[in-house]
Amino acid sequence: MAGFESFWLQGDAITHAVALLLFLMSVSAWVMIFWKGWLLRRARADIERGVPAFWTAPGFDAGRARLALLDRENILLPLVDAATSSAVGDTLEARGHLASQLTRRLRVALHAALAHLQIGQVLLASIGSTAPFVGLFGTVWGIYHALVDISSGGAMAIDKIAGPVGEALVMTAAGLAVAIPAVLGYNVFGKMIGAAEAELEGFAHDLREVVSSAAAH
Repeated sequence: MAGFESFWLQGDAITHAVALLLFLMSVSAWVMIFWKGWLLRRARADIERGVPAFWTAPGFDAGRARLALLDRENILLPLVDAATSSAVGDTLEARGHLASQLTRRLRVALHAALAHLQIGQVLLASIGSTAPFVGLFGTVWGIYHALVDISSGGAMAIDKIAGPVGEALVMTAAGLAVAIPAVLGYNVFGKMIGAAEAELEGFAHDLREVVSSAAAH
């Protein structure tokens, strides 16, 4: 901490800007990690409880009523609504085959649900991939700034260089400290989203089969 304080006091505007940027990236990453962890746990619980509750209902209306109580993240109800709705008016959608209309509505609802679950993934990926380079830039600039100050003071001894250079390397460590949690969060959440996507696709497929079979009779 003392090294960072010395580095901060000796740094210029660019050094301060890089440090503040890393701080903001770190705060954003951790806020997103905690929020997405909460969101995806809720979504997984909704799917695990909602899908069986829906299929054990006596009809679509009863099943939808059950989902309304269990689907807190609203990722299952849009699929049911898409499966049970129909095109209205003289539109291009209404002119298509019923099976095609159903597939299109389910696809749109599925993509909307997945987009909701994927919120924040781009932010985590961006922070994880850029934070090390931001920290490296801060280190390079800090070393340059330190060497300029030392050279202007006269003779350059190794003991005079080691301190400022070591302090500048703190920025590289800070960049890694910001990037590693973001990368780990991105990978863990990506696996959880993939599992939820498989469940939602299965649910959408089953809805399509049931509605298509009912329409054929």
